[in-house]
Amino acid sequence: MKTIQLEKLLHRKEQVVAIRFPYDVHLGNEVRKITNISWSKSLKAWYAPYSIEVLKEIKAVFDPIAIIDANALKLQVEKEKELEQNKKELSADALQQLERFKDWLRSRRYSESTVKTYSEALKIFLLYFDKKQIAEITNEDVIDFNNNYILKKELSASFQNQVVNAIKLFYRSIQNVRINVDIIHRPKRSHPLPNVLSKEDVKKILEAHSNFKHRVMLSLIYACGLRRSELLHLKANDIDSDRGLLFIKQAKGKKDRMVPLSVKTIQLLRDYYKMYKPEVWFFEGQRKGEQYSAESLQSVLKQALTKAKITKPATLHWLRHSYATHLLEAGTDLRYIQELLGHKSSRTTEIYTHVSTKSIQNIKSPFDYL
Repeated sequence: MKTIQLEKLLHRKEQVVAIRFPYDVHLGNEVRKITNISWSKSLKAWYAPYSIEVLKEIKAVFDPIAIIDANALKLQVEKEKELEQNKKELSADALQQLERFKDWLRSRRYSESTVKTYSEALKIFLLYFDKKQIAEITNEDVIDFNNNYILKKELSASFQNQVVNAIKLFYRSIQNVRINVDIIHRPKRSHPLPNVLSKEDVKKILEAHSNFKHRVMLSLIYACGLRRSELLHLKANDIDSDRGLLFIKQAKGKKDRMVPLSVKTIQLLRDYYKMYKPEVWFFEGQRKGEQYSAESLQSVLKQALTKAKITKPATLHWLRHSYATHLLEAGTDLRYIQELLGHKSSRTTEIYTHVSTKSIQNIKSPFDYL
């Protein structure tokens, strides 16, 4: 059977359903039976005004004689629904409650990043129930949101967990509600292995840029196992070249830590300082005193990957994972790696034992002895 493809488009300022198929006399005759059908040279397709009635007509005409591929149409409809959802605004009461929630988080010294994450997750949840009063939302509604929003859209378990965290914190600060936060369950955590680059790939990435600042930023992330935000918040006085230490202040979990700086890294930082003379942040944007942006830093890595001809979808965090794994493979004690990375629990650091190839590569398969 021949296949016809359906697509929803804007044509001549009108929403239309486009119908495409390879040239076929029989299909061409049949398509003309659809109400208000027309041929478009620009679209190179038949089209009709978009409506449920027209879609039913298309199904009635083509179902017996062709395979109907409506995937593109469904994606467009879902995208439009998403855009429509994003255009929704919270009620005045919900908006006021959301602002109170932000103040509540800040009063408990949550970081601005966490405040933003939780408030945005909560906003999505509240918009989903925009026809209900906040106090009327129940545990059954939370289950409905999980099934018909998060799972239906195939959103990640980490996003679901953020929403659950936000809901629990939000409703604990509100009295006289019908929701029992203690019986809201978090999704089961997945345990993906960290992505690690080989030393050869890391070397290619760090040497890819001719721009010295770009090279230094990527090098320092790998040399010290830094998170993106930790690099961007560095100041010159965080570097103690005499003692060979880098101080990382108020990182994730409001923790301070220090990591060693090698002679090679210190010289790199000295050369950078002499060249750029930063005033506030160690890595500044185009204007003096302006912090280098996270988006620009990610772009720096993306350009390096292209120049190094590395096709892996690496992120800045891959360099941190690679730092930890390469330390482990060099024989560094796991407890020291935990301190260097700023992990609260040793169980977080132990995941690197699963990607270290030093021991794994020495294991012989029983197949080799057959």
